[in-house]
Amino acid sequence: MSFLPISIKDMKNQGITQLDFVYVIGDAYVDHPSFGHAIISRILEAHGYSVGIISQPDWKDENSITIFGKPRLAFLVSGGNMDSMVNHYFVSGKRRPTDAYTPGGVMGKRPDHATVVYGNLIRKVYKEVPIVIGGIEASLRRLAHYDYWSNSFKRSILLDSQADLLSYGMGEKSIIAIAEALDSGIAVRDITFIPGTVYRTKDISGICDGIVLPSYDDMKTQPEKYAESFRIQYQNTDPFTGKALIEAYPNGIYAVQNPPQPPLSTQEMDDIYELPYMRTYHPIYEALGGVPAITEIKFSLVSNRGCFGGCNFCALTFHQGRTVQVRSHESILREAELMTTDPDFKGYIHDVGGPTANFRHPSCKKQLTKGVCKDRQCLFPAPCPNLEVDHSDYLALLRKLRALPGVKKVFIRSGIRFDYLMADPDDTFFRELVEHHVSGQLKVAPEHISDAVLTLLGKPKKAVYEAFVKKYTKLNERLGKKQFLVPYLMSSHPGSTLKEAIELAEYLRDLGYMPEQVQDFYPTPSTVSTVMYYTGIDPRDGKKVYVCRNPHEKAMQRALIQYRNPNNYDLVWEALIKGGREDLIGFDKKCLIRPRKMKEPAENTGVRKKTALHGNGMQSAKADAREKERRNPTERPKKKTIRNVHKKKK
Repeated sequence: MSFLPISIKDMKNQGITQLDFVYVIGDAYVDHPSFGHAIISRILEAHGYSVGIISQPDWKDENSITIFGKPRLAFLVSGGNMDSMVNHYFVSGKRRPTDAYTPGGVMGKRPDHATVVYGNLIRKVYKEVPIVIGGIEASLRRLAHYDYWSNSFKRSILLDSQADLLSYGMGEKSIIAIAEALDSGIAVRDITFIPGTVYRTKDISGICDGIVLPSYDDMKTQPEKYAESFRIQYQNTDPFTGKALIEAYPNGIYAVQNPPQPPLSTQEMDDIYELPYMRTYHPIYEALGGVPAITEIKFSLVSNRGCFGGCNFCALTFHQGRTVQVRSHESILREAELMTTDPDFKGYIHDVGGPTANFRHPSCKKQLTKGVCKDRQCLFPAPCPNLEVDHSDYLALLRKLRALPGVKKVFIRSGIRFDYLMADPDDTFFRELVEHHVSGQLKVAPEHISDAVLTLLGKPKKAVYEAFVKKYTKLNERLGKKQFLVPYLMSSHPGSTLKEAIELAEYLRDLGYMPEQVQDFYPTPSTVSTVMYYTGIDPRDGKKVYVCRNPHEKAMQRALIQYRNPNNYDLVWEALIKGGREDLIGFDKKCLIRPRKMKEPAENTGVRKKTALHGNGMQSAKADAREKERRNPTERPKKKTIRNVHKKKK
């Protein structure tokens, strides 16, 4: 067992004269099944194809992608485990200081829009070699989309990257079908029949039962057309019911999306996760400090894929789909046993889960033959009558893992869907979750508490979360544990005005909790929420939605969630004034902030001195000084102490 080739020397040592595929990736080379490039390369190897890895090439030097020469079948390109723009930038547009997927955490080792840049670099050198793009960046930009970072409407990434084919979703089945088609001598332009792919063409006459989407030009000039297109795309993400989608571009070019690849069976999931991975980063990175991303996933177990949760700000529906696919207990236990032999293993399994940890089967049996419903969600706005709520399989798996020799504790750190948990009439899993699987704090994601905003988020109503909190608290008391909830909250999601932001601040006040971290809504490609942000329209029903785009208002909404932070005082004060909630400025316990210090009227003169009202320009010199002291306590003049006086006398 060894790493795949990263140099000509490695090729020769492994007896390879020409690689079948050269895989260009935006991440460091980590041969672990939590990394997409590891899965795709190992599954190709398992089917008899040779793959070489070019990790984070210098995109300014075309020689950086020629180190293996020309591959026999194709170049594969992936921007990395994250969209390169999300990897590089905070929602504010500020550059992130580190990159967990790069050796030593160094930022800047991949370009912005990495898939496009790598594709064009390859095409510049190799005019005729097929290029196949994939990974999260390509998957979520497979058709025309809004790009938040440039505030523009972009074409399909297939066209901008000059690639020939795009493999979307998780891609295991489609990449093997592509490899076999190329290996059999089929020209890449004729590979138009593989599920889970997007191809370009000028002839759509042979497409049966396809849906023609609004054209790129129409969507670019009429955002409501994009909302219409996205609604159709969202209804065709299921392999059982999805149809081919056709998107027209100028000059008679079409991007055609085939229906998704079928979900993986349990046996197929087991086979993929038990391929001969090295389970760590390539040793060449050791001297650079290793790859930080390995820390959290090294001792974590992937249990499932897919999510029927349907949160509107999440792209899982577009990438992994709504049908949950699972590994067998036996496969997961074998991986856990392998972990226990690692010298660095301390007895703690960090996570057993996936997109949603407590989903271990499809939401209903109908999905396995007829697919997911086009016109309704499984959990939203309330659990579907056909929803099968059952934690018994997950509970049995966790019990087996806890019983393994050498395992001290099994944590659950990936998301728990609390509304699904509350829908279970059997409390056994909830009790054992609290008793055995919480590391002091359980992270959950209510996101907001305004029902108006929650509806646009695709999340359960506030009452469901409050019932969950109450039950969690009681279970901890009954078990004699002091464990806390850490709620993830989001500001500035479409539909959230200052009114809803203040409502959230009041809820936190009553809870006596101020979150340390708050996430501004981040408009990433291919989510319902991003379409709302760009178009001002809810694509599900065509209704208009309020969108907070002004940076200052976004800052106010964010500050309200952390209203106790002194640095946020001015923003909170302004937000309360603009929101007509001056009643929350005062000394009463219901108030969020206190008023600025006021100068009382002078006695015996009948003259009212100038007050320190915010923004009226009437502050007295003394009030200015007091305000300066309040804001900068470190600059206050030292008081004369007895010790100081004695020093002066001496």
